[in-house]
Amino acid sequence: MKFDDTIITISREYGSGGRIIGQKLAERLGIPFYDHELITLAAKETGMSEEFLKNTEERANHSLRFSLSYLGNLSYTMPLNDQVFIAQSKIIHDIADKGPCVIVGRCADYVLKDHKHCLNVFVHANLDYRMYRAIKHYDFPEQKTVEKTKEMILKIDKQRETYYNYYTDHVWGKASNYHICLDSSQLHIDGTVDVLMKFVEEFENKRED
Repeated sequence: MKFDDTIITISREYGSGGRIIGQKLAERLGIPFYDHELITLAAKETGMSEEFLKNTEERANHSLRFSLSYLGNLSYTMPLNDQVFIAQSKIIHDIADKGPCVIVGRCADYVLKDHKHCLNVFVHANLDYRMYRAIKHYDFPEQKTVEKTKEMILKIDKQRETYYNYYTDHVWGKASNYHICLDSSQLHIDGTVDVLMKFVEEFENKRED
């Protein structure tokens, strides 16, 4: 399969397995994968610590709506959240310019909305499946009851939704904002990767037509 410069962005509900799906997809395509790696790159860009960035990213300010027009005007008088978003957005553009890759989160679908060959994916799943995965696979120190696990999942989803809606003019999780939305609770991890492989192939073939 010809694969020259398509960038695949993956947005995901917490616990749906979006990160591991993106990682496996990148491995099968033989292209770079970026998730936590963006934190390391942003730390170098801003001089902020990786620990601070982990605690700051995907948390929006609740002031005026952010605009991508700010991207060329990084100011250290800006709120720290906005500085982090701008730094990561510049890095995302730099990564996309270098060639094909898979990027998870960070509003990458919107940041790259003017990129010619960007394929945007949203991974979701039913709550029971996400709770199961959170308990089995994630570092979930606060889990004490099923209700507590559910509460934490919904809280993280809300943070992601607020962050995305603040930094973009799109709605997080709305199907029309993505090329494909997949339910990992029906397909499971490898099945979701299989479907995406076929979708990427069709996406590439249409470009060649």
